Amino acid sequence: MAKLYFQYSTMNAGKSTVLLQASHNYIERGMQTYLITAQLDNRAGDARIASRIGIGADADVFAPGDDMFAKIEARLKDAPCACVFIDEAQFLTKDQVWQLAQVVDDLKVPVMCYGLRVDFRGELFPGSAALLALADEMREVRTICHCGKKASMVMRMGPDGKALKDGAQVQIGGNETYVSVCRRHWREAVER
Repeated sequence: MAKLYFQYSTMNAGKSTVLLQASHNYIERGMQTYLITAQLDNRAGDARIASRIGIGADADVFAPGDDMFAKIEARLKDAPCACVFIDEAQFLTKDQVWQLAQVVDDLKVPVMCYGLRVDFRGELFPGSAALLALADEMREVRTICHCGKKASMVMRMGPDGKALKDGAQVQIGGNETYVSVCRRHWREAVER
């Protein structure tokens, strides 16, 4: 039975690694997968999903105005697909998440989404909020804070090395920009 899955975490927890491994498992068994990532995030190169540990794969991309149902339906007409994998799912719109639910319900293809739950201000991304509401199954991919506790928050660091409290929700970056921490250390850093 096809389901809509959401695997979420903070930065540097290994979401892309888990996605690539799951896709590899399908391929190893002779099944095709369809990888999609946000056009906005091209740190690994255009139309590419990559992990910090050095593995990667080519992917299709989505932009905010794309119809995800139409995109996946068109891909299914070209070749069979056992599972759709979406990286950087926090950048999906609410409508796109509904379209993914329609893929699962009407096209009967599982869709596995991987993304951040909250931004550096501790607020849900629109795509993540919609996935938390609509996903059939959710799983947290865990990483740890410098203190050893589970990291559930992310800090955006300024040029002075201090945590930023304000700014645009989306700023593409990696370890040079973001640090994953537990809630207590996030609260201390942003003085909340």
